[in-house]
Amino acid sequence: MREVLEAYPGAQRALFRGYHIGGCSSCAFHSEETLDQLCLRNDNLDVEQVIAHIVRSHDEDQQLLIAPAELAGSMKRGDARLVDIRTREEWEAARIEGARFFTQELLQEMLSKWPRGELLAIYDHQGTKSQDAAAYFQGQGFQNVKSLRGGIDAWSQEVDPKIPRYRLE
Repeated sequence: MREVLEAYPGAQRALFRGYHIGGCSSCAFHSEETLDQLCLRNDNLDVEQVIAHIVRSHDEDQQLLIAPAELAGSMKRGDARLVDIRTREEWEAARIEGARFFTQELLQEMLSKWPRGELLAIYDHQGTKSQDAAAYFQGQGFQNVKSLRGGIDAWSQEVDPKIPRYRLE
C-alpha cells in the first residue's frame, strides 16, 4: 500500500469513499500490506476495479487543486476566500496575507453563512491535508472549493518569497 499511496496520495480517501476501507481500526490497512491482500480480506474485491476507482478518484482530486499563481490572481481580484488549516504554531510563524485561520468557530461560520458558489481555497503546509478538507467542503455543498497545490510551501516559492519556508519534524 505504501507504493499506492505514494503514487496516488488520495488513495486512502478513495478507498474509504468507494469501499468503506480505512475508516476504522477493523478495516484499516497497513503500509506493508499489498493491494491484493487488502482486496482479498475485504470481501475479495476485484483488484482491477479497485485500481480503476483509485485512478478515477486521483483524476477528481486533480480538479480540486489550484496553482499558487492562479490563486494569487483570484485574491488580487477579491474573488477568493482563503482558509489556513495548519496548526496555530505554523500560522503564527508564517501565513498568506488575507487568509483566515481555521477554527471551530470559523467552521460554523463557513457552513452557515459563506456563499457556496464563491471560490474557497484551503491550504496547509504542502498541500496534502488541504485536499481532504477541500473534499469535505465539496461534500457540504461548496461548488468552487480548491486546495492550494503545494500548500504555503509552494506559495512561498512561486508567489511570495518573503514568506519563510520551513520543515516539519
